Amino acid sequence: MKVKDAQFIISAVSNAQYPDGNLPEIALAGRSNVGKSSFINTLIGRKSLARTSSKPGKTQTLNFYLINEQFYFVDVPGYGYAKVSKKQRESWGKMIEKYLMERPQLKGVVIIVDLRHPPTEDDRLMYDFLKHYQIPVLIIATKADKIPRGKWNKHVKITMDTLDVEPSDSVVLFSSETGVGKEEAWRKLENWISDEHRLNG
Repeated sequence: MKVKDAQFIISAVSNAQYPDGNLPEIALAGRSNVGKSSFINTLIGRKSLARTSSKPGKTQTLNFYLINEQFYFVDVPGYGYAKVSKKQRESWGKMIEKYLMERPQLKGVVIIVDLRHPPTEDDRLMYDFLKHYQIPVLIIATKADKIPRGKWNKHVKITMDTLDVEPSDSVVLFSSETGVGKEEAWRKLENWISDEHRLNG
């Protein structure tokens, strides 16, 4: 996809604040500091539209980015950050769960994991949650540039085995530094968006 227009729209915490209209939405999930913002910026070819932070746990809202006036990327708060209070984590969890379960515009969720390490228990819970509610999922294994190319397949297998990935789901190797995986990620995401257009067309 050629991105001609990308803009940050709103940071929201409830349904009343979400954008109006029926444009498809693609949510991005992952543990704090795994690279969700870098993933967005790489896909759209911008350096700083999505806010990257060296402080894990900084994203505390659902951040909506409108792409080509066609669909939204929705960056959800990172999970598994220990320095956030338990009460705050529970509050985020309820907000994310409500969005994922009740938002009709949601067409799929991208789970971003760090290729260098096995997925966390939180990653596994998120994957199981999405499968249970039959929400389409794409797994992006980022930071591929930090691992020798000859070891990529081994690390992808660890990711797939840890999450118990179903055969119908994909794991895409990705690097925001080199751009590897960018075209493949777009191909997968465009299927979600074009499916929506066909249904509404």
